[in-house]
Amino acid sequence: MPSIGYGSNEKTKRVLPSASRKFLVHNVKGLAVQLVCKPGLAPKLRRAGTTLLKVPLMLAFLYLFVCSLDVLSSAFQLAGGKVAGDIFKDNAILSNPVAGLVVGILVTVLVQSSSTSTSIIVSMVSSGLLEVSSAIPIIMGSNIGTSVTNTIVALMQAGDRTDFRRAFAGATVHDCFNWLSVLVLLPLEAATGYLHHVTGLVVAFFNIRGGRDAPDLLKIITEPFTKLIIQLDKSVITSIATGDESLRNHSLIRIWCHPDPVEAPASMSRAEANTSQTLGNATMEKCSHLFVDTGLPDLAVGLILLAGSLVLLCTCLILLVKTLNSLLKGQVAKVVQKVINTDFPAPFTWVTGYFAMVVGAGMTFVVQSSSVFTSAITPLIGLGVISIERAYPLTLGSNIGTTTTAILAALASPREKLSSAFQIALCHFFFNISGILLWYPVPCTRLPIRMAKALGKRTAKYRWFAVLYLLVCFLLLPSLVFGISMAGWQAMVGVGTPFGALLAFVALVSVLQSRSPGRLPRWLQTWDFLPCWMHSLQPLDRLIARATLCYARPEPRSPPLPARVFLEELPPATPSPRLALPAHHNATRL
Repeated sequence: MPSIGYGSNEKTKRVLPSASRKFLVHNVKGLAVQLVCKPGLAPKLRRAGTTLLKVPLMLAFLYLFVCSLDVLSSAFQLAGGKVAGDIFKDNAILSNPVAGLVVGILVTVLVQSSSTSTSIIVSMVSSGLLEVSSAIPIIMGSNIGTSVTNTIVALMQAGDRTDFRRAFAGATVHDCFNWLSVLVLLPLEAATGYLHHVTGLVVAFFNIRGGRDAPDLLKIITEPFTKLIIQLDKSVITSIATGDESLRNHSLIRIWCHPDPVEAPASMSRAEANTSQTLGNATMEKCSHLFVDTGLPDLAVGLILLAGSLVLLCTCLILLVKTLNSLLKGQVAKVVQKVINTDFPAPFTWVTGYFAMVVGAGMTFVVQSSSVFTSAITPLIGLGVISIERAYPLTLGSNIGTTTTAILAALASPREKLSSAFQIALCHFFFNISGILLWYPVPCTRLPIRMAKALGKRTAKYRWFAVLYLLVCFLLLPSLVFGISMAGWQAMVGVGTPFGALLAFVALVSVLQSRSPGRLPRWLQTWDFLPCWMHSLQPLDRLIARATLCYARPEPRSPPLPARVFLEELPPATPSPRLALPAHHNATRL
């Protein structure tokens, strides 16, 4: 039976358990009445049992995720064939840093996960199909593409202009940080290769290199499963790479295996293997993987494994994230409200932002997805629970936490390519660290916050601008840059230099117009000398309104709350009109 206590009874409120469900209603006399429904023992046991079952399920998804990375690496080797090294070395697309950046953006937007795209890149590096220097721009592009998810989540709050302005600004602060970091670090990397050199020194310092004595790490637990799917004779690739053409017609798929790999004989072609089971005095045993007797060519098997491993990779990552979210259900918002919104006492107030980064990195490490974490805090930003200034370091920490997926993928790499795979994973980490050093420590350099607020204001006034922003930033602009980059560096310089100079001029004049208009000529103090369509979105807004038959109407006020429904508690300093109670309700705060 639910117990009833009156809102004015302080003793009753003190003894009420915090885990009970509380409701406030008004009786006929206008007194605030509190209804408390205590959960029984059976639901608690059911929740505890469900949680205990989800832990091994989460570990199983993690195991399959790592195994899918190993199979993906084998698929790239089979699909690439023996000339894969030459193809990627001479490939104008991947050897072009700008084109590699665009490839990273488009692939990540397609799969909606930077963790998946970076895992694929690490697998390509670990399989030897992609050089570390060529993979760095793709990693940068994946950082940009991952921010599209929380931007789409912000569109769900378009019903209220105030909420939409805050939510869109909180989502696009991630975009602005990534774009600004790429604009600075990509040319620097192309000119100096500093990420490649720094990560190479780190790998050399920790003595992470290939060889027979190198540790297999996660291979110990993944090989029993992956050997049932495919086994490769990697000595064929090694021989061709070193100039030995005698094995070019040999298949990479291993047919006969030796019980003792130390005494294993030389590789045999599929034709030779099908007619003999011994070589000298060495006894051979037939391998037990799925493709041992299919007779399919290497390319066909590679494409089959590529499709299957990608499906398994995405499925495991999605299920892993969903399982972790269900385990942490309701806890993300509580942690943010109780910890992140609390500043450290002076003189350590400046430490709060860095602590928020640690929390963001830790939460992202737990859920293994920056998109999940940033999408979870976007509605809270829209409601005003989290300010953009506080969400900014959380997002930066999330960028750091998502690099753990690439590091995990690198640990699943074969020991011959462990150093290269680990190096590209470290490139992802140091890229985000470099961006934080550029755009956070000094308050005046926190340009992403100001840019995001400007985008939020623009989007609140013209809601269709959010869709235009998504199309331009994540589809049209990358495709345009990709097309220009394929024409050569001369075309990039010829188009990019005037465009960049124009943007710099417009930005400088806009800043002076808002802060020191007297320093400008009279005709430059406003943009009114230009045609209206060149400095305002109103003509386009009227055109879209006519095309969609949705003429501009005054913003409807939020409907008042029912007279007998009260909110239990409100977040502190919540400016959202949808969370504010009308004055005549006189709600009792518990």
